[in-house]
Amino acid sequence: MNSAYEPSPDSVEVKTCCSTLYQSDIVRFLLGDSFHPGGIQLTEHLGTLLQLAQGQRMLDIASGQGKSAIALAQRFGCQVQGIEYGAQAVQRATEAAAEAGVAHLVTFQQGDAERLPVAAETFDVVICECAFCTFTDKSTAASEMWRVLKSGGRVGLSDLTRLGDVPEELQSFLAWIACLADAQPVDNYTSYLTQAGLAVDLIEEHNEALYEMVQQIRGKLLGAELLVRLKKLDLPASLDFTQAKSLARAALTAIQMGRFGYIVMSAHKAT
Repeated sequence: MNSAYEPSPDSVEVKTCCSTLYQSDIVRFLLGDSFHPGGIQLTEHLGTLLQLAQGQRMLDIASGQGKSAIALAQRFGCQVQGIEYGAQAVQRATEAAAEAGVAHLVTFQQGDAERLPVAAETFDVVICECAFCTFTDKSTAASEMWRVLKSGGRVGLSDLTRLGDVPEELQSFLAWIACLADAQPVDNYTSYLTQAGLAVDLIEEHNEALYEMVQQIRGKLLGAELLVRLKKLDLPASLDFTQAKSLARAALTAIQMGRFGYIVMSAHKAT
């Protein structure tokens, strides 16, 4: 266990706000069951790249509602442990695993990606989907991935990338939570992993998955606003449609200009 790391008050505030938002009905409405570009199809592609197999142990960091962990256990027969900051998400994920009939393969636990509550050299594979860029201490998170991997173990990462400065309209706190404001250049992700002792094997671009997801969110926002006005849909009053639509438009423009993208990458812990 890593006992040296102590999160700052600001770090705790960001993590708490992020987990609260991702557990909300608003986000579930906008993003559906899978909270990342490419959905379960891209998750299973990542599992194939990592050569997941029956009998292996996998750690899913920032496992959310558990959809990826459950899908990978069903597809590859591996044992999966999910670590998620939000307690409500852990409960929902645990219930979903039971409903899917994979509770014997999949478990979930509340925890911090920057201080994983698991022993060293425990897992064959670690994955983290569309969450690494939201971690406040990325170097520590990468080091924790290295720590919990067995020798020769593999890491799979999918996340948003950026080229150049983040547009001003995407630098708000809401944009941070939406995985945009702290998206990193590809070379930065590589550096975080290599500095932690991991060797990067593969980087793939999947920019089309990000474009499609933002398009879907924009469409749902437009439809939801109309239904709320017609009183046919009840959403929390805290949802600011003007701000949300503005963020979606800005994100879509940035993607079209090549300023944001989406990657899948794999690495391994040297023997």
